[in-house]
Amino acid sequence: MLFPLALGMPGPFEWLILAFLGLLFFGKRLPEVGKSIGKTIVEFKKGMKEVENEIHDYTPPSPPPTQAQRPALPQNYKFDPQTGKPLKFDPYTGEPINQETADATNKQ
Repeated sequence: MLFPLALGMPGPFEWLILAFLGLLFFGKRLPEVGKSIGKTIVEFKKGMKEVENEIHDYTPPSPPPTQAQRPALPQNYKFDPQTGKPLKFDPYTGEPINQETADATNKQ
């Protein structure tokens, strides 16, 4: 029954023993260890500030253009950008056939 009571926080005497062992193992390198820990903390804080700045400076993307704002298709365009389907070409002129033009010629 006494065993679980021994698992508490170390008392002042135990802390002194742990400090002595730490000095014994890291005595000559203790300034180097402290310096590297300090550099790690500084780099972590810089990274956190960069993330905060990115969050605060975020601008939402602009909405997609409407049909009236879209540019006209170039002459050598082979696919419709909205549907992804290939455009039909006039075999004599090599130009794309408009759907409106095709409907008008089919009615005649």
